[in-house]
Amino acid sequence: MPLYEHVFLARQDLSQAQVDALATTATEIVEANHGKITKVETWGLRSLAYKIQKNRKAHFVMLNIDAPAGVVAELERQTAINEDVIRFLTVRVDELEAGPSAMMRKNDRERTRRREREGE
Repeated sequence: MPLYEHVFLARQDLSQAQVDALATTATEIVEANHGKITKVETWGLRSLAYKIQKNRKAHFVMLNIDAPAGVVAELERQTAINEDVIRFLTVRVDELEAGPSAMMRKNDRERTRRREREGE
């Protein structure tokens, strides 16, 4: 089956529990249509380059999906209807990353540098 990375941005005024519920809903949509979610990463509340629907920040969530194209079309349809999601992007990939994504590795590097500065 084809492999996809699906990233969505949720409104900044949502709690982390609500963002997790959005990710769970997306997982249920994929699994109900005989697809599989291999990884869910929450990148946290991050600043946007420009305002989107009056939001300066958004919660970022990435899903790795192993499913047929019809499942992804249904996921995108449901995501577009949801008013808590301000943007989403689904990209077909040749293979899924086994470890943490580039965004998660970046966060780890920043934490390490911060700890090193505070230790000096």
